[in-house]
Amino acid sequence: MQFSSLAVFCGSKSGSDPLYTHHAKTLGALMAEKKIKLVYGGGGKGLMGTVADAVMEAKGNVVGVIPEVLLEWEAQHKGITELHVVSDMHVRKKMMYELCDAAVILPGGHGTLDEMFEMLTWNTLNIHNKKLFLLNSNGYYTHLVAHIRHMEKENFLYEKMEHRIVLVNEPEEIFTDAGF
Repeated sequence: MQFSSLAVFCGSKSGSDPLYTHHAKTLGALMAEKKIKLVYGGGGKGLMGTVADAVMEAKGNVVGVIPEVLLEWEAQHKGITELHVVSDMHVRKKMMYELCDAAVILPGGHGTLDEMFEMLTWNTLNIHNKKLFLLNSNGYYTHLVAHIRHMEKENFLYEKMEHRIVLVNEPEEIFTDAGF
């Protein structure tokens, strides 16, 4: 399966491990090289800004979707291909889902987890069926994956994690046979 656009959900902060930034740059460069459009939150700082900058530096295509309330908080990116300013977070997520073929989750905070779990929920409810890649940079999501496994074991999920999430440790893995 080939994708023409990927939504990337990640932090508006960079985190403490330099590998997070390295992975964001690598992902952005790979997306541009493969002519895959980046759909992301429209911010210009943190991992969001890093992945967008990497795509733009490699002459790729970037579409940002940012709610009015976050224009200053996430420092809207002024150097991307296209920016949609929307009314709220719900509109942002819906538009990002509509614009992408699949999604990648990089390290991030509450908002990143909200976006990931909403997408997982929508997949489970058959609202859409888009592939979701979880980039476990330096084990960032290891505890979360263990908790999802616990949810499976306790019979709270309708299917195994592997049916909805492709767990990868390096950005390059997204573009292998296991991913694409």
